[in-house]
Amino acid sequence: MFRGLISKIWPEQPGDPLGRQARERQAVAAGFWGMAVNLLLFASKLVVGLWANSIAVISDAFNNLSDLGSAVVAVFGAKLSSAPPDKEHPHGHGRIEYVAALIVSFIIFSMGFELLHSSVRKVLNPEPMEFSFAVGVTLLLSIAVKLWLYFYNRRVGERINSSLNRAVAVDSLSDAVATAVILLGSVIARYMQSGTIDGYLGVGISLLIMYTGFSTARESANLLVGVSADPALVEKIHALLMEGEGIRGAHDLRIHDYGPGRIMASIHAEVDERASLVETHAEIDAIEERIEEELGVKIVIHMDPVPLRNSGNNQGGEL
Repeated sequence: MFRGLISKIWPEQPGDPLGRQARERQAVAAGFWGMAVNLLLFASKLVVGLWANSIAVISDAFNNLSDLGSAVVAVFGAKLSSAPPDKEHPHGHGRIEYVAALIVSFIIFSMGFELLHSSVRKVLNPEPMEFSFAVGVTLLLSIAVKLWLYFYNRRVGERINSSLNRAVAVDSLSDAVATAVILLGSVIARYMQSGTIDGYLGVGISLLIMYTGFSTARESANLLVGVSADPALVEKIHALLMEGEGIRGAHDLRIHDYGPGRIMASIHAEVDERASLVETHAEIDAIEERIEEELGVKIVIHMDPVPLRNSGNNQGGEL
């Protein structure tokens, strides 16, 4: 259903070597699924929570409402981050996705804080809680759906290398755990006739949600500020470079992340000073194309002519 709708709004376009359109479509599809599922969960939990007089269930319902907002942010974040480069943003808009992930993290944290506030009030002013078959079924279905959303968004996040989808996946998993705790607490409260356990469980859930928001915000902030390059990527770039004919070493590798699928790099390659400039330049061009094709990194290789130290020595220098 959503796939057909997305196809009409954002049709596939040819000539997309980096998969920008395909990546956008998958992220938007995940966002639409999140919007629909969380809206249904919010409505069902709110009705059941009000009927059962459960602050934990009601709070969990509003947590799903915040997840709906996160899904909306995910859709717009995916769309805006996929915009092509322009005069003001020559490297594209990929980092908008990191900003969107940061917004989702703030939403998660704020809802956790609100839940903490309401749960503390519940502990201080306990009220009897009703548990019924409807409550149990609603919570069980919510757990199953949230686990599905977790695996779905994690798969999408891994496939398109999206920090935003990974944040949504972690949020879905924390929701599933939180709802499971609520279900357990509801069952215990029924047999213990305790009006405070619901509030204590709400406190625990709120702390879990706040921690989730903090951890995802830290990841997104690190991506925005800039972190060290992946050592595995560094090794792959070096290995491909050293496979080139006439390359004697390499140094000064710089990698810049402008968003998923938008990695730029530069490196100095040491070449024999006696080699033909034309032939060496052609070899460098071929290496640049191969690195971009195999690793998705747009790299600029600067030639550094060096004296040939030892005949037959083709050992790579330090990066």
